Amino acid sequence: MQAKLSARPTIRRCALTGAIVLTLLGAGLPMAVADRSDPDLSRFYDQKVTWSKCAGAEMPKDLQCGKVTVPLDYAKPRAGTLDLALARYRATGKPRGSVLLNFGGPGAAGVNALAAGGKEFMDLTKDYDVVTFDPRGVGRSSPVSCGDGTEEAADATDSTDLDADPRAVLKKLEKAAAQCAKHSGPVLPHIGTVDSAHDLDVMRETLGDKKLNYLGFSYGTRLGAVYAARFPKKVGRLVLDGVDTLTEPLTEQGVAGAAGQQTALDDFVDWCVKDIACPLGQDPRMAREQVVRLVGSLDEEPVPTDFGQEFTGQDLVGSISQALYSSELWPSLERALADLVEDGDTQGILAFSGGGAALRADGDGDGDLADDEDIPLDNVSAALMAINCADDPDRPSADTITRNLGRLRAEYEKASPVFGRYRLTEVLMCYGRPKGTDYIRDEVKDLPGPDMLLVGTRGDPATPYRWTVETAERLGDSAVVLDNRSEGHTGYASSKCVHRKVDGFLLYGSLPADGSSCGPDDDDR
Repeated sequence: MQAKLSARPTIRRCALTGAIVLTLLGAGLPMAVADRSDPDLSRFYDQKVTWSKCAGAEMPKDLQCGKVTVPLDYAKPRAGTLDLALARYRATGKPRGSVLLNFGGPGAAGVNALAAGGKEFMDLTKDYDVVTFDPRGVGRSSPVSCGDGTEEAADATDSTDLDADPRAVLKKLEKAAAQCAKHSGPVLPHIGTVDSAHDLDVMRETLGDKKLNYLGFSYGTRLGAVYAARFPKKVGRLVLDGVDTLTEPLTEQGVAGAAGQQTALDDFVDWCVKDIACPLGQDPRMAREQVVRLVGSLDEEPVPTDFGQEFTGQDLVGSISQALYSSELWPSLERALADLVEDGDTQGILAFSGGGAALRADGDGDGDLADDEDIPLDNVSAALMAINCADDPDRPSADTITRNLGRLRAEYEKASPVFGRYRLTEVLMCYGRPKGTDYIRDEVKDLPGPDMLLVGTRGDPATPYRWTVETAERLGDSAVVLDNRSEGHTGYASSKCVHRKVDGFLLYGSLPADGSSCGPDDDDR
């Protein structure tokens, strides 16, 4: 499921909670997986990481940073390289290896996420070096950007032209896709999850681990599943929290996302109206209608922001969607909405989405780590779109999109009067981009190898619980499900019970029984 490409980049389904983290591939893949036995790849597997203190005043003193070099194209390993940024917390004792973290997105930069939320993982440092990375195309690892295409895509899908002349909108999206290719450089055709899974294997080897121990959140569960399919003999202890779908097309993912976020919004409204200061009033039904009216009025008459751009109703929807990932963010969302409604102040609400558009010079393709100040502000949205499109083989024609648009609009609006339009653009945003791989949909199933733990949260607004069940059935007998009977996106950071069971598996190999659960009151069931 992907977020709407906006001038104000947002992190859709970003892993854990807001407290922690607020390819274009060709369709064909080689039949065999190249590994260190390939003489052209052995030099990547044989490298060693040089660690040093992370630069930056806000970086924790005990966080170390490094990099690993990988091929730009694994099918042509001599055709260029790129560096991936790494960060780690050292084990407190003698480490028995590493556990690699991916924080989701797609498009979430792991280094900054670990720097901000590292305390959540300190128990794992009893036995492991806790390591994360900026995936290819993300953060400091050859970051992609759409430049002018970011604003062009936002203008196209925000326009009433979608109703009046959808073909004209599709032509604008084609132009926006060309801008993304221009500004992103040579990494863009190799940014999908299949390439990132191969990067994981190089990291595993360079860290000195015979098996990959892994904790992936949200989109990171897709990455972990693809790794297990590509490198089944290298799988150690894998945990997938907030399980992504491996089979649903983007159109269906969008409907599920709209419905999940509408449920989360309804829960927020029910909570807010109990407070006399709630800017939406004290009646739940009228408060929900007030949200719909607010979105509509901002779409008709946007308000200015400190960034010199206008703030639309769809920008508001994007910001609200981020704030709904965790109930811990609800008080901040209430205050931000009050500032917007009462004073027209967008600063608080923009804080949930990053705020600000980005331009960037054309990608130079040198593959070196980018400096923090050179990371495009639209990198999150540009990477999210590029990776999701790279992983999806569907490319409906302009005729098909135009013919089905009315039916899709009705489905999305039925799923959510607030998020429906926002999510509908998912069916459009890959238009004009090369067809993605069919490997994930067709081949990631019936996995051999050791058991893996899948955590699904019943009230997850981004990755519905049924995806956990469906993915477990697809992966086969190796998949063990932990049912988190609570709310919010993912469970590790919000549930002590989930946290304890995940750590128990990673540290001691103690796997909960398939179908066991954690309750909202943290009682084991």
